[in-house]
Amino acid sequence: MLDHTAHPSGAHTEYELNCALELLFYGYKGFTAQPDAILAERGLARVHHRILYFVGRQGGLSVNQLLAKLGVSKQALNAPLRQLQEAGLITASPSEIDKRVKCLALTEEGIELEESLSGAQRTILDRVFAQCGPQAESGFKQVLGVLAKITQADTAQS
Repeated sequence: MLDHTAHPSGAHTEYELNCALELLFYGYKGFTAQPDAILAERGLARVHHRILYFVGRQGGLSVNQLLAKLGVSKQALNAPLRQLQEAGLITASPSEIDKRVKCLALTEEGIELEESLSGAQRTILDRVFAQCGPQAESGFKQVLGVLAKITQADTAQS
């Protein structure tokens, strides 16, 4: 079993880091399995799920706001967003404030798909948090928050 005491920065052994990598790999594999299967049935991928998720959380999101949330280029977003529109899962309509801005929204079918994808993951998180308790949940969120922050900063610098 790993020693879970605090280590100074960079003091983790390769073995400890490999154990963490394996846990992350297997946890993520299980976390994404059901949504991946649902997406595959429709010829879609995880990028489509991310788009559906963020548009579903904030209806009326502009394309530029979605780009910022996802941290991708317009080129990277163009094809999957177009596929979702062609599949009747997302609509793009001109903003009432600025007609040049396209606002995105999920269709009824898009709402249903996003709920089945993210709902499966929310169920897993709920089970895990209930089993591990509030302290572990807080630690999990802290670790993921720092991971997101560090990797976003590293990506921005490269």
